[in-house]
Amino acid sequence: MKAIFLTMKTTLQYSLAALALSLGLGAAAQMTPVGVWHTVDEKTQELKSEIVITDNGGVLSGKISKLLRKEAKQDAVCDACSDERQGKPLLGLEIIRGAKKQDGKDVWEEGKILDPENGKSYTLRLTPIDGGARLEVRGSVFGIGRTQTWVRVR
Repeated sequence: MKAIFLTMKTTLQYSLAALALSLGLGAAAQMTPVGVWHTVDEKTQELKSEIVITDNGGVLSGKISKLLRKEAKQDAVCDACSDERQGKPLLGLEIIRGAKKQDGKDVWEEGKILDPENGKSYTLRLTPIDGGARLEVRGSVFGIGRTQTWVRVR
């Protein structure tokens, strides 16, 4: 009887250890920009859009998947864009291109981010924070820029 109890106790300990390890790995897996994010208007704090960031061979790209503002026109196009995205629908528009993970850091750089409201592209830095629940998105030109915080949806 004592042997059965010890076996059950050991099995329970291994099960709890495996559960703790899997929970820890799940949290670590979230320390990436890959996923679905909500952008927030800096002035009104209103949800602005939903962005889907994907990884293609270590290079990130991000597209607008939803326009969330009440007054947003779902058929709007990027009138301000000056490259091949000019006149393209905002839904599905690629706004993040070429970001790569920096060695030994939870930071993705070397890419560009497009602001579809003014049509300008900026040097990009993506940094997951708060265990990956939020994403600092910095766009800059010659080191001068601004940082937005996006909120993970999934």
